[in-house]
Amino acid sequence: MNSAQSTMTEVWFYHLEGRPVETVLPVLVEKSIVRGWRAVVQTRSAERVEALDLALWTYDEASFLAHGTKRDGNAVMQPVYLTDDDANPNGAAIRFFVEGAEVEPALKSPGADYARAVLIFDGRDEEELEGARRQWSALKGAGHAVSYWQQSEDGRWTKRA
Repeated sequence: MNSAQSTMTEVWFYHLEGRPVETVLPVLVEKSIVRGWRAVVQTRSAERVEALDLALWTYDEASFLAHGTKRDGNAVMQPVYLTDDDANPNGAAIRFFVEGAEVEPALKSPGADYARAVLIFDGRDEEELEGARRQWSALKGAGHAVSYWQQSEDGRWTKRA
């Protein structure tokens, strides 16, 4: 991938204020799947991959969100793939970054032709908040189209920048 392609990736920042990532992420991933996009969800550790794996299986009794991890194999067959590295093994069009995962290295990795990248951060966690601010500046400076969405008390998203 050349650098011109990477600058075309939209990067959306989702600021959580009242709900945890485990309840917000499944809804956003489902919307992506409805759009026809495969998704990758990246976190900072294998332990968090396992926790999110469980959360996606159990978040709603009436819903089924097919997904997999490295442990499951057949990454190319997974509509949603959970990872702690920068690869895009399922050819995803959208990549979610949670709990401080770094956006830019994944956007520069082989096969990283994403339509959108979404960084979800907890505004009550000072480390995640500072990391999001740092990444916003770096990504905007690198030429990415960035936007900022804040969660209201009723769970709706409002575009703030």
